[in-house]
Amino acid sequence: MVIKVFLASSSGSTAIKKKQQDVVGFLEALKIDYAQLDIASNEDNRAWMRENVPGEKKPTNGIPLPPQIFNEEMYCGDYDTFFDAKEDNTVYEFLGLTPPPGSKKIELKEAEQNGDAHTAELEEDEESKNAETDAQDENEEEEEPAEEEEESRKPAEEEEQEEAEGDKED
Repeated sequence: MVIKVFLASSSGSTAIKKKQQDVVGFLEALKIDYAQLDIASNEDNRAWMRENVPGEKKPTNGIPLPPQIFNEEMYCGDYDTFFDAKEDNTVYEFLGLTPPPGSKKIELKEAEQNGDAHTAELEEDEESKNAETDAQDENEEEEEPAEEEEESRKPAEEEEQEEAEGDKED
């Protein structure tokens, strides 16, 4: 399966250019195979993209703007839906791809298939709690020396007060 990203190589809109770069850069970072199809220099690409974007996904003027993303013939979405998937860590599902081994989604699905979904979620929650507790413990340890310094200051201040009172009596 090849992910098709329909782009405009010569766009006057900086917003469109940034969105295209964001999509392509993210796919490259995840090492997802994709093909860039230029709609500015290839009329066939432009026509195919416009015909295959579903009616409910087309803007009010009827002409979808790049970037538009497909998995072969299946429409995935435009930049906004891609961005939402990226924010939700669901890019592989958005693209209709299987997440790579080692991703959290895969581990949870395997656990669900084994009937351990609740256990996997509990373990994940427990790990989060342990990390939070460790961070709190470290913060408390950092605060303790400050308290000790305060305690060591008190006797010194008291001594100074006593000396001052002793001087007054003399």
